[in-house]
Amino acid sequence: MTILNAYDVLIIGSGGAGLSLALRLADTTRVLVISKVSLSSGSTYHAQGGISAVLDVNDSIESHITDTLNAGAGLCDKNAVRLTVLQGKKNIEWLKKQGVEFTQQKEKNGKTSLHLNREGGHSHRRIVHSDDATGKAVSKSLIERAKEHPNISLLENHNAIDLIIKNKQKKSDQCIQGAYVLDIVKNKVKLILAKTVILATGGASRVYLYSTNPDVSTGDGIALAWRAGCRISNMEFMQFHPTCLYHPNKRSFLISEAVRGEGGKLILPDGSEFMHKYDPQKELAPRDIVARAIDNEIKKYGIDCVYLDISHKSADFILKHFPTIHQQCLSLDIDITQQPIPVVPAAHYTCGGVLTDLNGRTDIRGLYAIGEVASTGLHGANRMASNSLLECLVFAERAAVDISKVLSELSTPEPAPNWDESQVIDSDEEVVVSHNWDELRHFMWNYVGIVRTDKRLSRAMRRIKILKQEIDEYYGDFKVTNDLLELRNLVIVAELIIRSALLRKESRGLHYTKDYPETNDSKPVKNTLLYPNIKRWEQENNYK
Repeated sequence: MTILNAYDVLIIGSGGAGLSLALRLADTTRVLVISKVSLSSGSTYHAQGGISAVLDVNDSIESHITDTLNAGAGLCDKNAVRLTVLQGKKNIEWLKKQGVEFTQQKEKNGKTSLHLNREGGHSHRRIVHSDDATGKAVSKSLIERAKEHPNISLLENHNAIDLIIKNKQKKSDQCIQGAYVLDIVKNKVKLILAKTVILATGGASRVYLYSTNPDVSTGDGIALAWRAGCRISNMEFMQFHPTCLYHPNKRSFLISEAVRGEGGKLILPDGSEFMHKYDPQKELAPRDIVARAIDNEIKKYGIDCVYLDISHKSADFILKHFPTIHQQCLSLDIDITQQPIPVVPAAHYTCGGVLTDLNGRTDIRGLYAIGEVASTGLHGANRMASNSLLECLVFAERAAVDISKVLSELSTPEPAPNWDESQVIDSDEEVVVSHNWDELRHFMWNYVGIVRTDKRLSRAMRRIKILKQEIDEYYGDFKVTNDLLELRNLVIVAELIIRSALLRKESRGLHYTKDYPETNDSKPVKNTLLYPNIKRWEQENNYK
């Protein structure tokens, strides 16, 4: 087994959160960033819409805070929201210094300024963007800067297997030591020692059959933290993006919220509009409302999809604002300047995750979580559009400041046991992995999707227990592979989502259940907290 020398900081994930943290630490710290596939394989690269920030003179910090709190349906942490919103402009300037070029517009006086989009849930135009490929622009710039920095080491095609925790059995003395990591290309396990480890692995939307996320979004960081002993929060709040392209050759292509922000209308196959029946804001309502509306119309009429129509705008306008979407759709013989776009909802964002404080600290000393993998309190029961990249940047900076303060206090990691493969063999049943993967995603989509019931959730829980046992047995018998690691993580995440959904006896934000269709505001709203000690958790919550 390869043993790498101890690093000051190990960052698991190379998206906007991980790389911006690496760059903020690298001048004084040795940093290793590992990426499961390529450095640009995560969700940041695929983000279209943009980054929310208060930059217009007609906008205000208080307005952005209010919009975020409203979208979060009573579960946002007000301190987290205010902290994040206040740092918006500062972080846009930081990105510009890293080389990110944002879309500009000409003012009447001849000067140029940042062009701002408006998206669902926002009361003002405040979305800074780079055409309709903002994430790509951010990702490319951060990767270029990271490659240039002598203190940043980058490893692609490496997937974390498990975290190494010192004093794991004694809660008060636990601290991070590093991680066991699979070199996917060589199929060899490496031991990486580090004083601090940061989970920046993104979300878990690939637990569902249909998702806008890239294939790598398999909840790895959430599962790693859970197995290590961290609390997990609010996993019932899985956001479904209302408008994923409906086409057999492009199942995960997102149609940006900005299309609706610029006047796109949702219509049925006969051309009639329907969003006015669900919310006064129509197409600009929060994502949970729009997604449920589309889901309801599809089920009511027995249709495959609805349509998003922006063709009433001029071709020049569409090509200027949505070049990527236009090109992708045109490659599938859909001309969005002339035709509506077929769309369906798809799993998009994990609003819950690893519970952290406002510096990104988890329950284990030296272990941090930032970005989509974390539950900071910013999003509450529903993330507002374009607050996600902002969260990545703000909490990367917060974590960087905190790590710089405490790093000298953390001891050098002690030698850890070698990875033991003496009792396992190469698998001759890889088909089991693919079968379990398909079964998991299908029943999560059917039973734990946009609209839920206790009966469906209980059915899913029965299946997850059987599936989890099968996967654990398989994991114990055979050498690890990347597919097996992802499946092992996905089944944990699926169980956490189901357990959280069963606990919430109301409908709130992204969690809608037919058994409890009303929001219960008669008592203080609580976050859903899951503890790694399942037996203790079941006893405390009278769960059967």
